[in-house]
Amino acid sequence: MELTLDLWLWQLDVDDAEIQAFERHLSTDEISRGASFVFEKDRRRFIAGRGRLREIMGLETGQAPEKLRLEYDTGGKPYLSNGPAFNLSHSGGWAALVISPGPSIGVDIEAHRPVEKSVADHFFSPNEQTALHNLSDDAWLAAFFRCWTRKEAYLKACGTGLWSPLSSFDVTLDSDTDTRISRIAHATDHPDLWTLLHLNLGPDFTGAIAVRAAVATRIVYHGHHPPLSVQPQG
Repeated sequence: MELTLDLWLWQLDVDDAEIQAFERHLSTDEISRGASFVFEKDRRRFIAGRGRLREIMGLETGQAPEKLRLEYDTGGKPYLSNGPAFNLSHSGGWAALVISPGPSIGVDIEAHRPVEKSVADHFFSPNEQTALHNLSDDAWLAAFFRCWTRKEAYLKACGTGLWSPLSSFDVTLDSDTDTRISRIAHATDHPDLWTLLHLNLGPDFTGAIAVRAAVATRIVYHGHHPPLSVQPQG
């Protein structure tokens, strides 16, 4: 058995005509949420992210984008009660949407940026901190983002966002040759129930997908294909 995941990538910085088209797809609460952003750039990126998500999920379900009724779990994760599982992430001017035919799914992408080493010491597990401490500065930053994206992808798939402690489970920090969850403290969960996937998005980005299924998994890219380059804030 092989599980196929669809991964859509698109730029969030688009022209006014596209923003207006995306905005027509949004619900009243999404329009209000967009209006709450302080900076216009952030408002536009939210509209481009949510509007394109609605277009894609509309194609998946055979519904008009504006007719989709998105619901939210207790962690704020949107879902469709009668549709496929999906998850959205955005960073550095890009959005990533992963769609699963059934199992719970989470995705995280992160544009590389300077990070204080104290962040890892504060949030990561002792095993992960030990693995990071022996790395050079360049290798440390890449490993940090592999760790962070894998952890957040897992938590998003669980539907808990970042409400659960990042130190309550371990992930491997190696590149795509060994990507997995190695420990979960919660008694009702186990690493063997999960597949963790590394996304090779280029030198400026790191990404990961977590899916609650212990099967061979294939990713099919749609829209843009890696590598991704960080878009200026402007």
